[in-house]
Amino acid sequence: MSPFEILIAAIEKGELLPGERLQETRLAEQFGLSRTPIREALHRLETLGLAEPGPKRGLIVANISYERLRQLFAVREGLERIAIQLAVAAASDEEIALLQNMVDAEQTLTDSQALHDHNRLFHRQIYRSTHNPYLNEMLDNLRIHLSLLRGTTYALPERAEEAKNEHQAIVDALARHDSLAAQEAACQHIRNGYRARLAIVSQLDQ
Repeated sequence: MSPFEILIAAIEKGELLPGERLQETRLAEQFGLSRTPIREALHRLETLGLAEPGPKRGLIVANISYERLRQLFAVREGLERIAIQLAVAAASDEEIALLQNMVDAEQTLTDSQALHDHNRLFHRQIYRSTHNPYLNEMLDNLRIHLSLLRGTTYALPERAEEAKNEHQAIVDALARHDSLAAQEAACQHIRNGYRARLAIVSQLDQ
């Protein structure tokens, strides 16, 4: 992986948290790289809005403001709707069956982080089922920005069961090739996720 990809992976894994200082020397030692490629990677992170100037000299991992959170989920809902439209038209029976298997497997999960990871895989499979590389490129970029969000909505007790039911509704509509129902189920899933995310933000601010 390139230095940029290494830093992105570290953010996604929670090894680099929002607000954490991005010191060239420490990062170079941590990942076994020289400072020059780290500096270039940090500049790219800043250009994409994933890093921002800190209170002292240097950069920190970007924090998602309340307004940016609203904008992020608005874009996510729009892209999710497009993805579902394309998946209804392009997904094979085998791909829909795989999504159903993923929903079935999800029923056995109770750990919030495991559910969070499974949810990411579920949505990634929907995106793959669109067979549209341009949309997938946009969704990959969105996923990186979503990795800046702290915690997981699955830590909220009611959200886990709610999301499982929402995933089933999406797959049921896909299996029927009902585009409007699938879009509404997917968008409702994103809206409920946004509502849960706001609850987490409120808790973190206390």
